[in-house]
Amino acid sequence: MTRRQMTLIGLTLALILLALASLCAGKVWVPFPLWFGSPTDPLWGILFQLRLPRTLLAMAVGATLGLTGAALQGYTRNPLADPGVLGVSAMAALGAVTALSLGLAGAAFLPTAAMAGALIGVVMLLMLAGTGTSMVTFVLAGVILNTLAGAGVALVMSLAPNPWAAGEIMDWLMGSLVDRSLADLAFALPFMMAGCGLVGLTGRALDALTLGETGARSLGINLSRTRLWLALGVALSTGAAVAVTGVIGFVGLVVPHLLRPWVGARPSGLLMPAALGGAVLVLAGDVLVRLIPAEAEIKLGVAMALLGAPFFLTLLISLRRRLA
Repeated sequence: MTRRQMTLIGLTLALILLALASLCAGKVWVPFPLWFGSPTDPLWGILFQLRLPRTLLAMAVGATLGLTGAALQGYTRNPLADPGVLGVSAMAALGAVTALSLGLAGAAFLPTAAMAGALIGVVMLLMLAGTGTSMVTFVLAGVILNTLAGAGVALVMSLAPNPWAAGEIMDWLMGSLVDRSLADLAFALPFMMAGCGLVGLTGRALDALTLGETGARSLGINLSRTRLWLALGVALSTGAAVAVTGVIGFVGLVVPHLLRPWVGARPSGLLMPAALGGAVLVLAGDVLVRLIPAEAEIKLGVAMALLGAPFFLTLLISLRRRLA
C-alpha cells in the first residue's frame, strides 16, 4: 500500500469520526444512543434539522475549498494560490453582499450573485497575472482583487438602508455554519459538485503544466479549454460555498501544503486528498468553535483566519529564504 493510499484511508477515517462528533457536539449534546430513540424526542429535531445539515455542509464546503486550492496551486505553479488569498472568495462575497443590500437574498439570487462575483474574480485574476508570471506578480494580482472587493463591500455597507442591514452583512461576511438548513445544502451542493467536477477534469493538464506551457502544448493539452474549465469550476464551487457560509479563508492554502509531503507533488494526485483534507479541516474547526466555552459561538471564518494567517506568514518567510 502506497503512502498516498494510506493517507486517503486515514483522511476518510478522520472524516467519519469527526462527522459523528459533529452530530453529537454542541451546547446541547446528543448522545449516540438517542439517535435511535423516538422521533418525538426534541433531540431528534436538533440532530436532523440543525446538526445534520451543518455537518454535511461543512464537509462539502471544506472539500470544495481544499480541491480548488490544490487546483489553483497546480495550475499557477504557485504555492501561495488559494481562492481566499487570490481574491476569488472576496469577489464572490462582493456579489453576494450586493444581492443582500438590494434585498435579493432569495434561494436563487444570492448564490447566483456569489457565483457571478467569483467568475469575474477568476477571469480578472487570470488576466492580471496570466499563467507564466512570477509568484510575486500573482500575489499582487490577488492583493488587487482583495482590495477591490473590500472597497466594494465597504461601499455597499456604507449605503446600507439601515444599521441592521449593515450588521447582517458584517455577520455574514465572518463566515459561519450556524442555522444552515437542508434547503441551503440542497441548493448549493449541485453547484459545488458541478464546479468540483469541472476542476477534476483538469488533472491531466495540471500534471502537464509542471513542464511549462510549451511542454504542456507539446503533450496535446488545450490550455484555453483548461483555463475555461478551471475558471468555471472555481467560480461555481467557490461561489456556491461562499453564498451559503460566507467567507471561510485559508483552507485551500493550508491543506495542500500539509498533504503534499504525504501524497507527492503531482498536481492531479493531490486533488482528491486535498478535498478530503479540506473537509476534515473545516469539520474539525466547526466542532472546535462549538466546544469553546464562550457566551457567543466564535465564527468559523474567524477561527480559520486565526489558523491560516500564521501559516501563510510562515510559508511566505520560508519561500523568501528559499529564493534568497
